[in-house]
Amino acid sequence: MGRQLGRRRFLQASSFAGFGILVHGSVLRAADRSPNERLQFACIGVGGKGSGDTDQVAAHGDIVALCDVDERRLGQKAEKFSDAKQYNDFRKLLEDLAPKIDAVTVSTPDHTHAPAAVMAMRLGKHVYCQKPLAHSPYEARLMRETAAEMKVATQMGNQGTSNTGFRDGIELIRSGIIGPIREVHVWTNRPFKYWKQAPDIVARPSETPEVPPFLSWNLFLGPAPERPYNPVYHPHDWRGWFDFGTGALGDMGCHTANLPFMALRLNLPTRVSATSSEVNSETYPAWSTIVYEYPARGDLPPVKLTWYEGARDGKRNLPAPELFYGKTPPDSGSLLVGEKGSIFSPSDYGADQVLLPADRFEGKLPTITQEQRRERDRKSDPAHKAEWVRAIRENDPKIAWSNFDYAGRLTESMLLGNVAVRLGESIDFDPATGRVTNHPSAARLIKPEFREGWKL
Repeated sequence: MGRQLGRRRFLQASSFAGFGILVHGSVLRAADRSPNERLQFACIGVGGKGSGDTDQVAAHGDIVALCDVDERRLGQKAEKFSDAKQYNDFRKLLEDLAPKIDAVTVSTPDHTHAPAAVMAMRLGKHVYCQKPLAHSPYEARLMRETAAEMKVATQMGNQGTSNTGFRDGIELIRSGIIGPIREVHVWTNRPFKYWKQAPDIVARPSETPEVPPFLSWNLFLGPAPERPYNPVYHPHDWRGWFDFGTGALGDMGCHTANLPFMALRLNLPTRVSATSSEVNSETYPAWSTIVYEYPARGDLPPVKLTWYEGARDGKRNLPAPELFYGKTPPDSGSLLVGEKGSIFSPSDYGADQVLLPADRFEGKLPTITQEQRRERDRKSDPAHKAEWVRAIRENDPKIAWSNFDYAGRLTESMLLGNVAVRLGESIDFDPATGRVTNHPSAARLIKPEFREGWKL
């Protein structure tokens, strides 16, 4: 950018409230740059998916800072980006380097998405955040509102949105080929083979080993309540724990429900019901079935969307077989049921579509080879980053299809399912206020408590 903020001006322009920075004066923004200047990125969470996110944004500018609570992962990525400053605490990173950063990637466990992303946005930084956008419905709404207030370019990491097959599917559904759609089914293969939760784990481990020297455990906890370290949480199986992850619904809902949610212009449900296996106080249940009821949108009729995850009585929890006209449903996918037929997407990302019953729609869709499908999938993640960068450079957040205005609503909607699961009762939801109107105890699940020093 054409100017640099000194330490004094930075402090004058900002004030700390808990972890956050509330912007009172002008902030340094990428929009102030010449379009030809290189963007400066800070990457928060650089292991696992964060490793690929860091590498991909590096194609569009300079990596000036890396942050991870795990020194092993941080060191591995620093070998590739040796000029980048290294941090374990993203709060310190943003305090030190705010004048030098244009944009931030957030690829941490779910419970630290909002703390990192909101702090960055309040400093006027553009943000790419992995899915699900947040850990709770409240945080998803706050991220959407903060992005709008700060007018920053954002993108959630449901990269299937940038797959050309997904975008063709949006047009197919909106064409009306299967008539009005009132029923949707979405299912996932998580958590099988990916992480452990109930019934394998239903309580905290009793062992309290020493924190390994490479891990900043307090920083991993972030806003979550304090608990002793155990290797069952880091680096991977945090997804199945209430305090850190959002379970199968959070992990895959923003992928697999994305096609119907966007194509049908869904917003927020007014009622969410759930049935599940026994719910414990620590981990997500072995299976759940969640029903979301969405009101009419203009000329579009109300929609009932049913989500399936896990296994019950040793069998996968899936939609009724008769919905598939003799086809065997794959491990994950979505099915939209219209008055004239169905659109079946047999994949996580909605990039492929099949019209059912097949004999009724023969020749209505172009064929695609496996090689074309693999090439399309391979390109979608880098394309998702490139679209976000174009939104930054053209100062137009709407260029990014999964911007936080859209992604915040998708995430808030999906995470309401976890609220219903944990309560064990149907919830009536007011989209305008973000409140559950029939269950007072839902408030603590909509907006959880944040540890001191991490409050939003």
